Formats: sequence, C-alpha cells, structure tokens
Amino acid sequence: MRKLLTFLILFALWLLFSGHVDTHHLALGLLCAALVAVCSSDLLFPETLSARTAVTIWRVIRYLPWLLSQIVIANLHVVYLVCRPGRLRPQIVRFKTRLTGDMAKVVLGNSITLTPGTITMDIDGDEFTVHAISDQAAMSLRSGKMQQRVAHAFLEPDGQAPATGEPPL
Repeated sequence: MRKLLTFLILFALWLLFSGHVDTHHLALGLLCAALVAVCSSDLLFPETLSARTAVTIWRVIRYLPWLLSQIVIANLHVVYLVCRPGRLRPQIVRFKTRLTGDMAKVVLGNSITLTPGTITMDIDGDEFTVHAISDQAAMSLRSGKMQQRVAHAFLEPDGQAPATGEPPL
C-alpha cells in the first residue's frame, strides 16, 4: 500500500511538473515513479503511521509556504547584489545545531541550499558548513530562524545550539 501511494504521489508530481502528456513522457514518468517508489517508499511513509508522524507531516506542509517566501526574499536579495556587486562578501559560515534526526538535518541543509545566496557544503554530525554570498545571507543563517522552523516541523528541540557566549564557528 505504501509503495502504491508513493507511486501515485510521484507520478502526479511528474505530470504536474513535466507539462507533457504525450506517450513518451507518460511512459518515462510511469517508469521513473515506479522505480523510485519501489526503492524508497519507506522514506516517504514509515511502516506505521502514528499520531506523531501525522503531526510531523502536517507541520512540514505548513513549513513549505514559509520556505517559499524565504526563497523569494533571497532571490530579491541576489538581484540587489547583482546590481550592487560591491556588497558581495562571500564567506563560509559554520554553525552547530541541536537537530538530531537525519531527516530534519537533510531538510535544513536542502532548505539552505534552495535559498539563493547560500549553499550547504557539509553536514558533519551536528555541524553545518555553509557558503554565504553576503553578510546579510550569513546573518540570516546565524539567526537560526530556519533551524527553529525545521525543528518545530520535526518535533525536535528548538534547533539552536546552546549559548556559550562565543560567536558561531
């Protein structure tokens, strides 16, 4: 049942994003959705759906519009930087997180990378290494707002490393 549901979701997304409904594209969509569903349906749907899983799914769905708004804001910031190249201040930002779950860390890393102006370079345990294109992008990472949102979605601690009085790595 999980594989079928995963296949249906993936195929629906294929149809939505491909924009093609000819035989060739439909066959490719069916094949790809089937292969991914067979190999990874357990990633999308755990064996048992608990109340905790349902809450997590709902919170992740609620996180997505916020993430999209951050992507739009970051795009506008990158446009500003293109018009004012003197404001470019590329830098590497390292920070620790309290996120414990692998999926939460992956979502945080991917959210950072999806946001223009930042790229997650490495996740080593609880330490993230991110390239930021400007001071504003680096400050946004250091604020921890995205970590807190991901932590909330995945029912984890607040996502912030304990305050030690030292600046972030």
